[in-house]
Amino acid sequence: MNDIERTVKTVVEADEEDESPLEELVAGVVMALVFLVGFGLLALGNPWFWIAFPVGFAGVLPAAIALVRIYESRREEAESEKADETEDALETLRRRYATGELSEAEFERKVERLLETETVADARETNESRRTARENESVEYERS
Repeated sequence: MNDIERTVKTVVEADEEDESPLEELVAGVVMALVFLVGFGLLALGNPWFWIAFPVGFAGVLPAAIALVRIYESRREEAESEKADETEDALETLRRRYATGELSEAEFERKVERLLETETVADARETNESRRTARENESVEYERS
């Protein structure tokens, strides 16, 4: 396959990409609103009703689709960062277990705790709450 065929194949595949459900929903709502405004102005006898169509389809619709794509790309980036944090933490646990820093029981306990939380920040919050609970228990034990 030569370079021209690869380029054509890439362009065709890019054109065949499906829109996300959110893009389809936003496009449908914007088109419905454009038609509603345009034909509503026509029904009211406004001679400038036709302005709603080019403004809606050439301005509002592309802007709405662009905003949806920006939103989805940021959401995907945030999700990939969360996955990377979890994978990094798991890799650290594996390395520490492999070097002998953690026993098998400690490793399993830490992996279970890591999997209970979605992000590293959640794990830190969980550790902090457990530490606080242990401190409270020790204070109560000392009082009795």
